[in-house]
Amino acid sequence: MYFEVSSSVTLLFKFWSVHGAGGMVLSVFVVLLLTVIYELLKVWKTTLDKQVENHSAPAIPAAFSPTPHCLSPELTHPDSTASLNNSPSEISLAPTENTSTTAANTSTVNSWLLHSLQTVLHVVQVVLGYMLMLCVMSYNVWIFLGVIMGSLLGYFLAFPLLGHIKFVLGSRESKA
Repeated sequence: MYFEVSSSVTLLFKFWSVHGAGGMVLSVFVVLLLTVIYELLKVWKTTLDKQVENHSAPAIPAAFSPTPHCLSPELTHPDSTASLNNSPSEISLAPTENTSTTAANTSTVNSWLLHSLQTVLHVVQVVLGYMLMLCVMSYNVWIFLGVIMGSLLGYFLAFPLLGHIKFVLGSRESKA
């Protein structure tokens, strides 16, 4: 197989058969838009991955560094019996069921929804990527250039957007 410069090609499906310069220009434009969408999906997926990392990060302050003696089950205190007699029991310090259950359920539902969105986004990105690959495998120079220009335009538009999104997410984290 070799690349050819032609205004007639069949892309992906039998009904997408191009015969003429006008149809080729329209097909190149459609392929270019599909490639830009593919690049934007990559940015959206990266953004969602960052959000998942932020939500799954432990709630331990960065300055906390446990030492082995902190993790030991035996803590000694000179007035240990007196301080135990004056302290409230563990049961009274436990959170109420309504508060912990509601927070846990909301967190679980949100994480499942976010994971489901990531999964759908991944599948759409893979399908779109394979469709674009098959367009290139038509070995038509114009379609190939449409994919290359769409990738260039999509990268040019999407990755500054990714930098802006990272900045916004970073400023939200610093406020929290």
